[in-house]
Amino acid sequence: MYVYKITQKYNMELNGFSRLPWVRVGKQSEFSDSRTFDCDTTIASMAGFFEIQLGVLASFCGIAMIFERYSLKTGSENRTAGRNDEDEIHLGGLSKASDSLAIRYLGIYAIVMGSDWLQGPYVYSLYREQYRFTERQVAILFVTGFIAAGTSGPFVGVWADQHGRKKLCRIFCLTYAGSCLVIQQPFFPLLLVGRLLGGISTAILFSVFESWLVAAYQGLPAALAFSSTAPGVKDAISKALSRTMGHASLVNGIVAAVAGIVANWIVEQTSGFRGPFMLSGALLVLTFFIIGTQWDENYGTGASSGTVAVAGGELTKLKQAIGLVRREPAYLVLGFTQTCFEGSMYLFVFLWVPSLQEAGGTSLPLGYIFSAFMISMMLGSIVYTTIVATATIPETTALPANGHTNGHSNHRNPVHDTLVVLHAKLAALICGFAALLFAYSASGETLSIERRFWAFCAFEACVGMYYPVMGMLRGSLVPNEVRATLSSLFRVPLNIFVTCALLTGVSSARHMVFAGCSMLLAVASLACAFVLIKRSEEFVTPQAGENGERTPNYTD
Repeated sequence: MYVYKITQKYNMELNGFSRLPWVRVGKQSEFSDSRTFDCDTTIASMAGFFEIQLGVLASFCGIAMIFERYSLKTGSENRTAGRNDEDEIHLGGLSKASDSLAIRYLGIYAIVMGSDWLQGPYVYSLYREQYRFTERQVAILFVTGFIAAGTSGPFVGVWADQHGRKKLCRIFCLTYAGSCLVIQQPFFPLLLVGRLLGGISTAILFSVFESWLVAAYQGLPAALAFSSTAPGVKDAISKALSRTMGHASLVNGIVAAVAGIVANWIVEQTSGFRGPFMLSGALLVLTFFIIGTQWDENYGTGASSGTVAVAGGELTKLKQAIGLVRREPAYLVLGFTQTCFEGSMYLFVFLWVPSLQEAGGTSLPLGYIFSAFMISMMLGSIVYTTIVATATIPETTALPANGHTNGHSNHRNPVHDTLVVLHAKLAALICGFAALLFAYSASGETLSIERRFWAFCAFEACVGMYYPVMGMLRGSLVPNEVRATLSSLFRVPLNIFVTCALLTGVSSARHMVFAGCSMLLAVASLACAFVLIKRSEEFVTPQAGENGERTPNYTD
């Protein structure tokens, strides 16, 4: 989402919109094209159209939230039917613990993402308009952040797995707050340092927080002092984790809209672009102390989790993680899918403004459109949680006390397997549908602005489903020992892809870019269908540790 906000504001500024959200209607931009039409009438008409669509989307979102609550309640009642009193006691305690964990995570996640969204809309404005740097200097600053995120990512994951995910999340708060501090001074070398800190922070944000959440959920049975192989335990944990990830995507959409309004108000009150960064830094410092008191530490290594510790330094563990990707096709598909989808998403953010302007003129109510996109993303996350809540999942079969299956090395876990297969199928469908949307958007200049808008909203709904789906796949398939390492490693090709695309320039060839993204997403969809789903169906647990996690063989 970091590149998402930056490139979106970058497009708005290049097209003459000096303040992000809620663009003024009825005033012709100095960048308007030469087509002859009544500007005030056209802008008012477009604003009316997008206001109506925003209301329609908000209504759909409200109805979907009501249906989601009903689905969650019904699914919970169905799962409790037929269980004995002892199981109910265990699952009741687990439900309370998982709800508490979700509240602790989502509260901190909302503050963190809010601090991130506060910065995004005004980075370009601060560099270009207030500090008066040249376009080339601004480009250097942006690319510095992308390169820092890409190069630091693998090592950030290793440090988190070895030294603690909670510790790295608190370091994120300090580094990102430091980035907000140094950006207050218009000194180019200091701003480069700020971009380096921001890139490292981004690498932590989009890998370590998720790794902490997955490990925390998988550690709940041990924390409550009962076996993870008891009937219904794995089912309850997996359902709770997927629900929390879906709600995280929903929270992100809500926070994005609120942060945009708050940031816009601060800029108007202070007549400058530094204010949102100061507030963001203050929120990050607050989050540093909240994480310290509310979160427990967890690691990727160590005997306490019943897993095999990986010896050696950072480079050794990184080499082992790369070897794991080479041996397991599912991990390679996960990384490839992440690069294709998120890379396409970042390029979409760079191109949606000129694409809509091509059909409807330059003076569009971008604030309404942005809000519609955020609501669409929220709607996608609600659809995801509803699908998982209503899916028929068989109960977990317990392992024998020794953790093995009568000497056989491959023990299938029906609940875990079914959930993994469900998410693998969802990943294939999301990528396939997104490919169709990009192909439709690349169909030509004759496509009306209304059709482009709804195609883009549908893609945003795919984004809302994509993040919890991929988070669950990484949490289910990637072993705890290297979860943060692999999550960060997957982002390296993504950062390379985005950096190269932005440096070569994509706006002038947007139809070709849409077509290229469509092809990449189609390949990713096929890879998920023919590799990831098959590997998910073959998913086994050679040795179940205390948390019932998959323990891979680290022999290479």
